[in-house]
Amino acid sequence: MGVRRRAREIALQVLYQRELSCVEVEEALHLFWNNFEVLKGAMDFSERLIKGVEQHREDLDRIIEQYSSNWKVDRMTHVDRTILRIAVYELLYCDDIPPRVAINEAIDIGKKYGSEDSGAFINGILDKVKSEERRQAE
Repeated sequence: MGVRRRAREIALQVLYQRELSCVEVEEALHLFWNNFEVLKGAMDFSERLIKGVEQHREDLDRIIEQYSSNWKVDRMTHVDRTILRIAVYELLYCDDIPPRVAINEAIDIGKKYGSEDSGAFINGILDKVKSEERRQAE
């Protein structure tokens, strides 16, 4: 597994834990780093994703809801919602990550950690976000 894939999975785990237990980001990170061995590169990239998602969470949720037909963000599974937040953050705020990479990574992680339908659900929303948000930026 690549360093960035591992970092995305760590981001999913920390953000998921943070959401369910209502701990602050720094505490969730502290708990994770003290209980699991992680390569420095994965640690740095996962922190970038985690802190970015937390900083832009309201905007990310608004965008996800805008492009998810008939789905409110709070009705999505915790896993799908968290994966979508990470991927939309990458699409909108990480110019060093090609959009196709962010989408493919999210789909693969959704298939691994989500339900049978997670990959298709995530793909549908992210394709719309990529197309529409890019169009609005032009």
